[in-house]
Amino acid sequence: MERALATSRDRHSAPPVKNRRIRLMIVDDSMIARSVLSRIVESDDSFELAAVAGTAEDAIEALQSVRVDTILLDLEMPGAGGLRSIPRILDSACGAHVMIVSSSADEGTEETIAALAMGAADALPKPGTGRFNGRFSEVLLSRLKALGYADVSRTPAAPLPVSVVHAPLRAMAADPIKLLAIGASTGGIHALNTFFEALPKRIGAPILVTQHLPAPFMPVFARQLAIAAKREALVAEDGMMLLPDRIIIAPGDAHLTLRDGPVVRLDRSASYSGCMPSLDPMFQSAATLFGPTAVAVVLTGMGRDGVQGAARLVAEGGSVLAQDESSSAVWGMPRAVLEAGLACGLMSPDKLARRVASRLGDGSCK
Repeated sequence: MERALATSRDRHSAPPVKNRRIRLMIVDDSMIARSVLSRIVESDDSFELAAVAGTAEDAIEALQSVRVDTILLDLEMPGAGGLRSIPRILDSACGAHVMIVSSSADEGTEETIAALAMGAADALPKPGTGRFNGRFSEVLLSRLKALGYADVSRTPAAPLPVSVVHAPLRAMAADPIKLLAIGASTGGIHALNTFFEALPKRIGAPILVTQHLPAPFMPVFARQLAIAAKREALVAEDGMMLLPDRIIIAPGDAHLTLRDGPVVRLDRSASYSGCMPSLDPMFQSAATLFGPTAVAVVLTGMGRDGVQGAARLVAEGGSVLAQDESSSAVWGMPRAVLEAGLACGLMSPDKLARRVASRLGDGSCK
């Protein structure tokens, strides 16, 4: 298998400089695909091919010494494969984007949704042999230019041991739950499935979900979540009514909020975190309408989305639960909630579901 290739001038490159060429890495086990993709990106002066790799493991090794802006990643490869390696690649990528280029990356497929939920920025189906030119080349180059340079603000800080986080847990309210609001990002699809598997089939309260995913994938995600949760799951629309045990999911191009009724109101204004959709508006509207009877759950994800909304919810008497580090694909959003002193529980998704269930009975926080 071909190892990752990089020249000495690529090693330990400086942070992005405006107007320089966009640096790319191609990760594909097919020599033909690597060759064709290389020719496509090198045909445009906007790009510089910094490295190629035949496996995800080789790519991760190369990223220790090569800095790139975007990684073109195949999903079906020997070893750990592209899909399962996305979190490790992102951890090593210093803010680089991951763009899936794979024959299994058709819009709406389970693999594509999983890849995007794990943090991939975009996905493009790889055509068959001899069909790489023409429209595919144009679309690929256009999307790579749209992604642009690596986002150094997404570079995770050096992780701290769990023992360093000394934020105390809050007491959990005892009021019966009238609204459950769940937010997730990278790794969230798996975490949501685990959560709903452990949640009682009927909790008697509506459920809101904000999962960071692009809009085209939301209908398929909703269908998959409905199966996993054994409940009705719908992509949110303006004016939609909240019903007990119905799951309403934020669309990929709007925040999910509520207005008196309570009914759904979609909001496309800029959010504090910069995410679209964002957890913050969802939690804030839940706080306004439901106060101490609302429970928020913050699952795995990068960044701090949800902290501002969680603070508002706590101020109104609501409760916030967060996923623990060991079960998270990326312990960013849950950690931020914990460090802000807003969490009343820190545990795996199945245990979080059981904590929610405890509010259906005697209201204890065990």
